[in-house]
Amino acid sequence: MEGITKEHIADWFTGLQDTICRSLEQLDGKAIFHEDQWMRPEGGGGRSRVIKNGNLIEKGGVNFSAVSGPTPTKILHALKLPEAEFFATGVSIVLHPENPWVPIIHMNVRYFEMSNGIWWFGGGIDLTPHFVIKEKAKNFHQHLKTTCDKHSPDFYPKFKNWADDYFFVKHREETRGVGGIFFDRLTDNEGRPKDDQWKFVQDVGETFIPAYSDAVKQLRDRDWTDADKVWQKIRRGRYVEFNLVHDKGTKFGLDTNGRTESILMSLPPEAKWEYEHQPETDLQKETLELLKKGIDWVNA
Repeated sequence: MEGITKEHIADWFTGLQDTICRSLEQLDGKAIFHEDQWMRPEGGGGRSRVIKNGNLIEKGGVNFSAVSGPTPTKILHALKLPEAEFFATGVSIVLHPENPWVPIIHMNVRYFEMSNGIWWFGGGIDLTPHFVIKEKAKNFHQHLKTTCDKHSPDFYPKFKNWADDYFFVKHREETRGVGGIFFDRLTDNEGRPKDDQWKFVQDVGETFIPAYSDAVKQLRDRDWTDADKVWQKIRRGRYVEFNLVHDKGTKFGLDTNGRTESILMSLPPEAKWEYEHQPETDLQKETLELLKKGIDWVNA
């Protein structure tokens, strides 16, 4: 597609939000999304959709935004950009399950451009199990590798390593989960035209539902104990720590005066912190041992 525009990109993202929300309602089988439409005083707005108290999803969000206006000074300095107007659009998803055996999943696909001609794509998908099950991690990464390989054999190893580095809770010395892929500032400076970069981002967005459906299969109906729920809440606490301390998307949203409720929809409904908590079962211990960079999940 020649001459791709920001309006076309934003329109496709709204369609992606619609498709994913319909699919998640069918997968959950009970809960439906509640939508809030909002406007940003400086320019643009979005549609925030939240689902809760379902058969599968305890709390989740699928958000679309398209915001614009003068680029805040904090963003200019952080990204080392010249002063100009900006436009940013994308879809962001976080799902927190009711069942502790089902993993948390996150996806973001986004586009950024400035009035001076600067543009790029970014995004990624990652999985955060409360209990790491190797076969599930392998299947999840295979979905992502298949998508990446359609575009370049270099994409999966590059973006997988990027995710390992990005989704790392530095103060805990552990990865947020089993990772996935992460990429940012994809532009035409690597010899790939804008249309090619855009097609890759679209394919990543369309990978979400099959990858998540596979991740929850055979786990959503598994019985759990009170001790499993405690462990889930402790692992959710680590998720909160990453999102509030390290996540650049959270910082970007707050620094651009985004809608706070939409930005913080990624946080779980309940979390738990216990002083010097230690794992109590072999699976809990193994989970912590597997929260590290560099694991070749596809060949595990």
